[in-house]
Amino acid sequence: MTSGTDATAQDLATAAMKAKVNRAYADSGRDMLEEKRILDYLPLVRHIVSKIAAQVGQRADIDNLISAGTLGLVKAARNFNPARDAEFKTYAYIRIRGAVLDELRGESFVPSSVHKQVRLLRQAYQDFADTHGRPPGDNELADQLGMDVSQMYHTLEEARKQQFLSIHGLTSEGEASSHLLPVDPRETPLDQAERHELIERLIKAMRELPSRDRQIILLYYERDLTMKEIAQVFEVTEPRVSQLHASALFKLSMKLRSTE
Repeated sequence: MTSGTDATAQDLATAAMKAKVNRAYADSGRDMLEEKRILDYLPLVRHIVSKIAAQVGQRADIDNLISAGTLGLVKAARNFNPARDAEFKTYAYIRIRGAVLDELRGESFVPSSVHKQVRLLRQAYQDFADTHGRPPGDNELADQLGMDVSQMYHTLEEARKQQFLSIHGLTSEGEASSHLLPVDPRETPLDQAERHELIERLIKAMRELPSRDRQIILLYYERDLTMKEIAQVFEVTEPRVSQLHASALFKLSMKLRSTE
């Protein structure tokens, strides 16, 4: 049951987001259908921001990201064409997420020390695979790195910030696996061809992952479950799911690199 304090905080947050919408519309006439769409999908902005912020860590400015996402929603409501675009929820999701990621573009959320750790992780993974003819398990990768498993998971969780930014095309290093996002109906034929190629590579890489790793990635990215919800599915703690997610994402990134 939601406490009175939590309910008040949520009411204030909703009021603040509505105020942002009102300011965005201050210099133009309002269309009632557009406004209804915006108000109906304001919770989607917070949901998207919370998932992205969880990946990039405490350095993310939540208020700025919510503002960017809200403006993305406003633009989606203005530009949505039912005759040409997908359903509004899908269209809004793409525009909100894109606006939030654009807000992050150019920001550095990953310390230089983490880049070095990622290189060491990749080298240890590749060395083990070259020697044994198969990818390492988590314990084996930790041994290859010469650290205990808890240290390795911490490193993987730090590395996930870089991998997350790379996945969404915000850095030049790593995989730009933008196919993890919903299909944008306004893609050019070239965009569609590139997405199709990436999807084929992703499917191949996903099939090669251990079953649990594959399930965690699908639940998080395809089913849009939170870490807490995935923890309930696997009957483990939320911190444990975070570790497993970081490990699964790292393995997927290595398999995608091997298919370049």
